Amino acid sequence: MKTRKLGDTLEVSALGLGCMSMTSAYGPASDKAEMIRLIRAAHDRGLTLFDTAEAYGPFLNEELVGEALAPIRDQVVIATKFGFDISPTGERGLGLDSRPKHIREVVEAALRRLKTDRIDILYQHRVDPAVPIEDVAGTVKALIAEGKVKHFGLSEAGVETIRRAHAVQPVTAVQSEYSLFYRGPEAGTLAVLEELGIGFVPFSPLGAGFLTGKIDETTTFDPSDFRNIVPRFSAEARKANMALVNIVKTVAVPKGATPAQVALAWLLAQKPWIVPIPRTTKLHRLEENLGAVDLVLTPDDLRTIDEALSKLKLEGERLPEAFLETTGR
Repeated sequence: MKTRKLGDTLEVSALGLGCMSMTSAYGPASDKAEMIRLIRAAHDRGLTLFDTAEAYGPFLNEELVGEALAPIRDQVVIATKFGFDISPTGERGLGLDSRPKHIREVVEAALRRLKTDRIDILYQHRVDPAVPIEDVAGTVKALIAEGKVKHFGLSEAGVETIRRAHAVQPVTAVQSEYSLFYRGPEAGTLAVLEELGIGFVPFSPLGAGFLTGKIDETTTFDPSDFRNIVPRFSAEARKANMALVNIVKTVAVPKGATPAQVALAWLLAQKPWIVPIPRTTKLHRLEENLGAVDLVLTPDDLRTIDEALSKLKLEGERLPEAFLETTGR
């Protein structure tokens, strides 16, 4: 497995594994024993970065990841997150909570669930406007000094927030949505990360599954699947946005690759410090995703994709507005 560096010092596999869908958001939770086998199979195939959060479940995902990785703890990088109003018994509040006291409570609980003595990357899951980012960064800085956290991360943070946090405690990684389906970080985030030497970890690198080419306007999602409320996943939007998948297929087919592999390879080609974390609950999809690491997109391939996308207007917003603020996506 090829590796990449997040920040100055953290070396990880070129792809990581997003574990959220194993317990939440994309339908009912998967069988725990099967997911433990899948996580360990991912490591056997060279993956070292595993992404979770207290909000996924809540708590169930951290417990799953902790149990799966306990036998190989020193060989992997575990990333988790704080920042939502979640009680110790798992009841979700309506908002955010990045008060220093709460951050410390979350970290202590996460360490127990993850069966570890340190968190490799601790992300603020969403920026809390009620708490100065300097206070958040300072709290994480203290946790790093205590050895409970190794690296500081931010999720879905704006440019000024990134700069202010980084001035207090160097940020190793920023995690935000980024893919051929949503290119928002190109508007300023990527330039700032390059300037400051911060790694980037795109979530939903396959557009919540749309870029696999396995979803069309006839696809039916489980009632508990969050995509049912996403404007970009309405039947009308899916039908219109198939034009994007067709663009990806024009590059994939001559290479004997899948649309998912091209979509991931496109991300990997953008910057050497980008490490996507595609989710999956299936071994054959994991192996398909891994094929992207060795898939070479030529300058002509990249130009073909970019020129075609410049003429395409995707239909539907990427998420409902309230979803960004009140969920652990």
